[in-house]
Amino acid sequence: MYPDERVVRFIEENFIPVTIHIKEKPDLFQRFHVSWTPTQLILDPDGRERFRVEGFLPVEDFLAQLELGLAKFAFDDKDFAVAERRFRSVCDGRPNAGAAPEACYWAGVSAYKATNDPKPLRETAVLLKERYPSSEWARKASVWAG
Repeated sequence: MYPDERVVRFIEENFIPVTIHIKEKPDLFQRFHVSWTPTQLILDPDGRERFRVEGFLPVEDFLAQLELGLAKFAFDDKDFAVAERRFRSVCDGRPNAGAAPEACYWAGVSAYKATNDPKPLRETAVLLKERYPSSEWARKASVWAG
């Protein structure tokens, strides 16, 4: 399905992949409000959507988005240690990916939620201002720089 072995390996290690074609299951496309293909959905065991990736992306950006989805899944489940690790994997491991600023932001939030120590928020504000100064995530974190 995916021409890049890194994508195949990441998906096999982290997901139960299911491919559905719109002509075969239009009801599922309606259920999940899919209006563009490709759309990848990360669902929980109850079939609820937790994250989506819409459209084609270069390999590094696609892998970053999949990792971001897993991180958000862990965050929503209040597993802040796993969430922070996954967010940092994108923030530090894929710094040129479009998802990197968002991942850095949420890594700081995850660290704060795990400890109630505001230090990670301040550090995140500094990091975002230095690495991604024009991103919306740097603006959102700017209130933490205080």
